[in-house]
Amino acid sequence: MLRLSRAKTKARRPRLPDGIRIYAISDIHGCADLLQQMFTVIDRDLANLGSMRAIHVFLGDYIDRGPESRRTIDLLIERGLRHESVFLKGNHEAFLLEALQEPLQLQAWRRFGGLQTLTSYGLRPSLSPDASEQAELIRQLAIAIPPHHMRFLGGLRARFVCGDFFFVHAGVRPGVPLAKQEEHDLLWIREEFLQSDEKFGKYIVHGHTPVQQPDIRPNRANIDTGAYATGNLTLLTVQGDSLLAL
Repeated sequence: MLRLSRAKTKARRPRLPDGIRIYAISDIHGCADLLQQMFTVIDRDLANLGSMRAIHVFLGDYIDRGPESRRTIDLLIERGLRHESVFLKGNHEAFLLEALQEPLQLQAWRRFGGLQTLTSYGLRPSLSPDASEQAELIRQLAIAIPPHHMRFLGGLRARFVCGDFFFVHAGVRPGVPLAKQEEHDLLWIREEFLQSDEKFGKYIVHGHTPVQQPDIRPNRANIDTGAYATGNLTLLTVQGDSLLAL
């Protein structure tokens, strides 16, 4: 359990508007069972929340690497029907959408765990598909993905702002105003962002780069704890100026 340290933040702490609590999760990567466990934790908390407005914020990378990409999306869609939810796009969702348009992208996508996603939709790809098999796999995948999953993927957002907090998949490019950030950076950036001590104008909550435990810093919080490899999926709750990572 980690909190934003007051000792490290002598300046005004970032705040959410009064009456709002946010539950943020990132980089599920097909680990549907872990996601279901986190929903149980959230539901237990919601039972004691009273009239406060609760917002679920998911930071992308719902698919690939883990075994149950399809079920993960099903769980997210169902959750969004019953709770106020914001679904952000990760680089893995971007790769899937690109592969559906250009089958030869499958060769690169499989290095990111794309074959596990194909399997979750009932396809049986070989370990090293040639160009003709790639085209056929993408054709089959386009048929296998249900329309409501495509609507979900097509509706993913690149960012979400609430109060002093900026939620995004990967991070932001230092030196560029938040309003002018390019989507590619929001989905893919690493070292330039991770090594920066810049105050970005908002407190950045992100995932994308796995860490052993939630990395809570004065200017940002990384909550990607490598669920598919470690079995640890992190939930960050934000209320007022308090951050609590479980």
